[in-house]
Amino acid sequence: MRALIFALAIGFSALPTLAEEVVLGLSSDTVSINTNFDGSEILIFGAVKRDGPAPSDPPLEVIVTVAGPSETKTVRRKEKRFGIWVNTDAVEIDRAPSFYAISTSSPMRQALSATEDVRHSISIPRAIRSVGAPDTIENSATFTEALIRIKSRSNQYQLNEQTVSVDEQTLFRTSIKLPAALTEGDYQTRIFLTRGGQVVSQYETSIYVRKVGLERWLFVLSREQSFFYGLMSLAIAIAAGWGASAVFGLLRR
Repeated sequence: MRALIFALAIGFSALPTLAEEVVLGLSSDTVSINTNFDGSEILIFGAVKRDGPAPSDPPLEVIVTVAGPSETKTVRRKEKRFGIWVNTDAVEIDRAPSFYAISTSSPMRQALSATEDVRHSISIPRAIRSVGAPDTIENSATFTEALIRIKSRSNQYQLNEQTVSVDEQTLFRTSIKLPAALTEGDYQTRIFLTRGGQVVSQYETSIYVRKVGLERWLFVLSREQSFFYGLMSLAIAIAAGWGASAVFGLLRR
């Protein structure tokens, strides 16, 4: 009897599993920033390609993440001493996305297990890398939490639950709102298909954010010709000061 059960187990494990793959589309893979840029919206849509009919249970869930270029951040703690707010402790965040948005088809806890979150670094806390905090600092995790709060208030970090529409477990779509303050670079876009909280497939692509026109010229000048950029900034400041002085002089007359 045990031999029969063992043989059946081997037979079932040898059966091919249903493969599910993402076929993705973007409304635009480039975002241009100019002097009038006040934000943008990216439509992300796609379909699930299968070898056979979709399983009915557990249902398919879709998670979409968009991450801006990573940067190092120093978070400081302020305390009131002798009636003055001063910086006390500081923790350096090794890697934090300049922008990070998550959209899900269901509540995050339902769509993704904690184990899969650790494996794929999907949630906002998992997307931030902070290691090597000084031993003298207590509750170093609160510094990461503070960074998340600050970024969330400015719409730089977003958790948009139940904003991915899934039709017939095959077609999905969502939109990500990009704020006005964007860092230039590649924005990694990831799509995860999950069932029962487990990732069954994932797809990656990029959205390129770049400055154009005067914004682009100033950006390149500040990076490649910093000396002339400084002189130009000084000249503009002097001209603005002189202009303001001249206007006030005319008003006094």
